[in-house]
Amino acid sequence: MIDDDFTIASVLGQDKAKKMLRGAVRSHRLSHAYLFRGPAGVGKKTLARAFGNYLNCQAPVADQDACGSCRSCRKLKSGNHPDLLLVEPDGAAIKIKQIRELKHALTFPPFEAKYRIVLIADVHTMRREAANSLLKILEEPPPGNQLILSGDEAGDILPTILSRCQIIPFTGLARELVADRLAATGIAPDEAASLAAIADGSLGRAKTLADSELLETRRAIIAGLLEMKQAKRPAAATVFALAEQAAGLADRLPDLLDLVKLWFRDLIMLANHLPEEIVNRDLPGLADRNGVGWTAAELLDRLDLFDKARRQLARNCNRTLVCEDLFFGLL
Repeated sequence: MIDDDFTIASVLGQDKAKKMLRGAVRSHRLSHAYLFRGPAGVGKKTLARAFGNYLNCQAPVADQDACGSCRSCRKLKSGNHPDLLLVEPDGAAIKIKQIRELKHALTFPPFEAKYRIVLIADVHTMRREAANSLLKILEEPPPGNQLILSGDEAGDILPTILSRCQIIPFTGLARELVADRLAATGIAPDEAASLAAIADGSLGRAKTLADSELLETRRAIIAGLLEMKQAKRPAAATVFALAEQAAGLADRLPDLLDLVKLWFRDLIMLANHLPEEIVNRDLPGLADRNGVGWTAAELLDRLDLFDKARRQLARNCNRTLVCEDLFFGLL
């Protein structure tokens, strides 16, 4: 999401967050701990690294950004800066062992920089005992340490952590920005526009979708559903095959169901004469729902079926059976 200089200016969007951070530096009013909070994939961790680079830059540009070329900037760019500590989830969560190791590291002063930058990513995954162990450090970090936490807005973060940090809000990116950035990587403009709309302002999610088989599986499932619906009879063998294909995505299955649900949502938009609200613009024939076979009321009912499937997956129900039940229900 940023260029090789790891500068604040190169982070996409997030003008409010940038203004708050630059203002804190100019006024010499840095908070002891920041929490970058907002949607996933919009640049929280990227801006945290860029901000840390700015704080330690030896020749900052116009009191606004890191220079990108001094010794400190070059070390960060190479990933070899001794005063950048990164704590990320170990598996599904940040564990107390990681926080204890961090607390031990902070008993020593920074090696060479003005600030040791401590980036604790995805704090919404932090286990309660780990969060409680972190509280003392958050409230009063040892001198020379700048703590920056990042967390998704949809995740649960303990109030005791929220109360000890200055929150820097992040927002979803404009679709045009995401589409332009995707197109710059060689993705066709139409597909880039669809990915930007589907990702709903998250460049990170858009890139993940572009690099996965999710979109192709989505096309296959929608084509199969349409074929069976227009034939006015569900073909059990086709449903079973589609369900097996979908279940094969394993942990990515919830994302796939969200994508297919978005297609049904697009049909509702078309039924209400709102073609400008369509998200899946890369699917041929979507602009004309004549002959699709679902009434507006039926389409609304289908959305509930997706929510039911997501709940079943959250309870670790058999993925293939969940998909079979869903696809038969959609017809």
